[in-house]
Amino acid sequence: MFAPSDEQLERLLVGAADVIPEGDLRERLDRASAEGRPLRVKLGIDPSRPDLHLGHAVVLRKLRAFQDLGHVAVLIIGDFTGRVGDPSGRSETRPFLGEEEIEANAATYLDQAGAVLDLEAAEVRRNSEWLAGLGMADLLELTATTTVARLLERDDFQGRYREGRPISLVEFLYPVMQAYDSVAVRADVEMGGTDQTFNLLVGRDVQERYGQRPQVVFTMPLLEGTDGVRKMSKSFDNFVGLTEPPEEQFGKLMSIPDELIGRYLRLCTDLPEAEVEAVERGLGDGSAHPAEEKRRLAERVVALYHGADAAREARERFDQVFRRREIPTDVETVRIPPEAASDGDVWLPRVLAAAGLAGSNSEARRLIAQGGVRLDGETVTDPEATYAPEQLEGKVLQVGRRRFVRLAR
Repeated sequence: MFAPSDEQLERLLVGAADVIPEGDLRERLDRASAEGRPLRVKLGIDPSRPDLHLGHAVVLRKLRAFQDLGHVAVLIIGDFTGRVGDPSGRSETRPFLGEEEIEANAATYLDQAGAVLDLEAAEVRRNSEWLAGLGMADLLELTATTTVARLLERDDFQGRYREGRPISLVEFLYPVMQAYDSVAVRADVEMGGTDQTFNLLVGRDVQERYGQRPQVVFTMPLLEGTDGVRKMSKSFDNFVGLTEPPEEQFGKLMSIPDELIGRYLRLCTDLPEAEVEAVERGLGDGSAHPAEEKRRLAERVVALYHGADAAREARERFDQVFRRREIPTDVETVRIPPEAASDGDVWLPRVLAAAGLAGSNSEARRLIAQGGVRLDGETVTDPEATYAPEQLEGKVLQVGRRRFVRLAR
């Protein structure tokens, strides 16, 4: 039923940050092979935001690797813990989320997670199944498993405590509630990013107090965003969304720093480790060109989420616009709105706002002033310039590198 444990371990450890304790994982893989019992590998996701990005997919892809090796992926939607929000890395208490927002986000998460996981084979649970029904006696039993001193070992809690910033009791409860998820589903392995290490280790302690064998902690690195500095996040606007159009994904991936090519290949694609290492050697000795390797990386990632044909088209369009400086042929046509004209002349900021290329007239003026707007390939420099409608007929209006519309009267 299962591949030899050495083969499984070699595949699973590629790109991993930590496995605690690694010897336990090997022993459990050996036992799974001998007994024909798959491991139960848990990943919890709090639906705090509606969209997933490549940073989330790093852990999802490793969970899929466990699935492909015959193990059970236990995906927990934190509809109960999500009301509180994970305090990891937070400098202040999160606001409580409403039930409707959580439900909407959860539905979106499952749709997007299905682009990576085999959801039909996975065990998908909501932690309200067991957390919502805990009575006071149950809660006292659960909280008795962990000390305040243990919780204050967390770097973020330590910092807030030293600086006199509040830590709510419910935030102290969060790691314990997450740990109880592991008890409820009898997890053999729990996965997460490196920012989850503390919570996952608490899970080991709590499982042991409930008479279960402590889970193996399996963490993956946090993926740097397209800026190459901070972790990928919508808050930092350095993300590549799983459901973004192929051209958006491709263009964003082409903007990552050269030094992240190997890391993205390893964490975001299916390229075998030996080939990733070959690319890194080529980049190191100059035999590989960074721009070409980024094109291959971007095409591989886009193919995973949109298919090979869409990936090839995204690459061709990128090359058309940025390498050959051509205007795409399949540009959407937008009619010049009547409200953009005054005394017969058209003010371009109103056109940009009406076409959805800017959020408002004032934002459009800023874009023009910053040199971010082109008309048929020529940079527009005057935010106050006006045009006769016939001057704009058939011309292509461009904002940034990837957004185009063709104007019509």
